Amino acid sequence: MLKKLFKSLRSPLRRAKQSHSTPEVLSNRQHPIHRGDISRYAISVVERLQNAGYQAYLVGGCVRDLLLDLDPKDFDVATSATPEQVRAEFRNARVIGRRFKLVHVHFGREIIEVATFRANHPQDEEDDDPRASRHESGRILRDNVYGSLEDDAQRRDFTINALYYDPGSERILDYAHGVHDIRNHLIRLIGDPTQRYQEDPVRMLRAVRFAAKLDFDIEKHSAAPIYKLAPMLGEIPAARLFDEVLKLFLAGYAVYTYELLVDYGLFGQLFPASAAALKHNPDYTDTLIHNALANTDLRIQQGKPVTPAFLFAALLWPALPARVLKLQERGMPPIPAMQEAAHELISEQCQRIAVPKRFTLPIREIWDMQERLPRRSGKRADLLLENPRFRAGYDFLLLRESAGEQTGGLGDWWTAYQDASDSERRSMIRDLSGKEDGPGAPRKRKRSGGRRKRGAGEGTAKPGND
Repeated sequence: MLKKLFKSLRSPLRRAKQSHSTPEVLSNRQHPIHRGDISRYAISVVERLQNAGYQAYLVGGCVRDLLLDLDPKDFDVATSATPEQVRAEFRNARVIGRRFKLVHVHFGREIIEVATFRANHPQDEEDDDPRASRHESGRILRDNVYGSLEDDAQRRDFTINALYYDPGSERILDYAHGVHDIRNHLIRLIGDPTQRYQEDPVRMLRAVRFAAKLDFDIEKHSAAPIYKLAPMLGEIPAARLFDEVLKLFLAGYAVYTYELLVDYGLFGQLFPASAAALKHNPDYTDTLIHNALANTDLRIQQGKPVTPAFLFAALLWPALPARVLKLQERGMPPIPAMQEAAHELISEQCQRIAVPKRFTLPIREIWDMQERLPRRSGKRADLLLENPRFRAGYDFLLLRESAGEQTGGLGDWWTAYQDASDSERRSMIRDLSGKEDGPGAPRKRKRSGGRRKRGAGEGTAKPGND
């Protein structure tokens, strides 16, 4: 399909230079997009705005994905109407955002996002300009300077996202040779890459995300500044980075995304403690994270649910054992050491990425389960099976073992125990007598003063490479 598309683009794409204000125009015979591929609600929004006298187009990722024969996740509209004018046209519309005002038009569960054409910010803008504000680093803090369709195209981040589709005429307007870059599988920034990253450092993450999603390369000039500018992510609000991390790792291509983040020096800006563990113990850390992300990709491919709690538990785990061990060496018992280290690590991480409490609590419970799973004597095994976090804790145990942690066959034991009959389970518990001194299991101590003390051998199994 794409070959047919690009064969139909004869001389226009070969012209050396062209005015920014003059787009390449692809007729309905030069591209594979049909109205039937598009949400009827998105078409109705565009047509209603056009009938009201405004310019309006489908824009960005939906056009790009349709050209690549992919199913768009959503449909966005760009228009000459201001947010207030859009809201006046639709009773089911709501204006959102401060930094970047948008309108959401609701059709049941489907939301069509409508943005007003934006213009680039003047470098010498007044500090008291209410429409726009820049940080001294060049980062744009607010982005409500409106402009023309041509302005909007040049302000967009990547060439492949500066594509506009008119469902009425079925034409595509290409202002930045985005079709050319789609043909060559390239992620290319519009304008000077350093300046564009300084305006919004999250664009570095977006470049990686699109490269992983589309299996494209980041064009060399667009890639060159990333490693140097990566620390600018520290200026981004932690809540925004949480949303960006979910987009990076919960879209079905997390493994490749992780590899690109590491290559471009971005992973350490998002997960500094885990990046330090990756340097200290590279084989174990890389294997565990890689296996966790591969499992995440598989579950998404199979349509199974994925919880951010398990994802963050895996991404942060490699930094935890060393902290637990350090606290134990100071004399702290294993379970309190685990809890204290977990609290410290999560608190540090939330300074960089604002992980909500609804996820940090299960992260700690999954980690805590790693201390409890070796304790199987008496009725403990059956009580653990009834724990609502057992399954996540068990899966996490298998993940640790897959990365080389030595647990004395704990994962196999729990796998067999879940499938065993009651009598078989009793026999398995009896066979544990004297065998719970393996890695990750508590050492048996004599009671002293009526209170049993836990030995230093209790606790989380250490990575096999340590």
